[in-house]
Amino acid sequence: MKFGMLFANVGPFGRPEHAAALGAICEETGIESVWTVEHVVVPGGYASEYPYSRDGKMPGGDTAPIPDPLMWLTWVGAHTTTLRLATGILILPQRNPVVLAKEVATLDVLSGGRVTLGIGVGWLEEEFDALGIPFGERAARTDECVAVMRALWAGEAVDFDGSFTTLRGANSFPHPAQTTVPIVVGGHTKAAARRAGRLGDGFFPGKGDWSELQPVMRAAAEEAGRDPDAIEITRGGAMDVDGIKRMCDEGCDRLVIPPLSFDPDGLRDALARFADDVISNLT
Repeated sequence: MKFGMLFANVGPFGRPEHAAALGAICEETGIESVWTVEHVVVPGGYASEYPYSRDGKMPGGDTAPIPDPLMWLTWVGAHTTTLRLATGILILPQRNPVVLAKEVATLDVLSGGRVTLGIGVGWLEEEFDALGIPFGERAARTDECVAVMRALWAGEAVDFDGSFTTLRGANSFPHPAQTTVPIVVGGHTKAAARRAGRLGDGFFPGKGDWSELQPVMRAAAEEAGRDPDAIEITRGGAMDVDGIKRMCDEGCDRLVIPPLSFDPDGLRDALARFADDVISNLT
């Protein structure tokens, strides 16, 4: 079982000195990866329902800083050597896939092949409106963006004919240091599970009934001629040995936990205890 740090770029850890400290502490204490959240803009008084809280609102309010995930990961990558750098998640349909392919490949090269691209379709309709991107197109845009990026990461003189992107003889170098950047599909719906099965290297359900989502994902993978066992599963929600063992038995490959403290000294102590009390008892 691998362990990741979720919400890594929020709160005090959005600041440079704390971000660098978080990365170093994670490496010291056996945390394998950090996972960043994203919102380009949060329109004040939004009506869309945030799906991961009881009141339908994001923690921290409309004005809480949310640093750009790729820039934040670049900073942390420069202060670490083995820590995987993951978005959890990046709102893919809001991005230009050609520009994003270059940004992600560059970060992967600079970090020595440590990037994981977690993607989602988004939920905040007012944010899409502010960016001039039709909210109703987000699923189709997401699927096409994945295809565009993978084509650019793997090939040269790339031709692509899509609904939103057309390429003729496109070259985007450098290619990633990895064979390709792993793409983890985030989301708690059956549609997200099907997308993960069809095209994901991994699946990260933010919530939901795993007993319902897992067979949907596996069936979609098999229908697409893919091996469902090759899709890496990232989940959250357990903090104790028994709970994590149960998730492992259910096929979970990585558990993500929130920051256990929002100051570096407190985080180091809390993660050291977690390593002693939990991680060491799982081997």
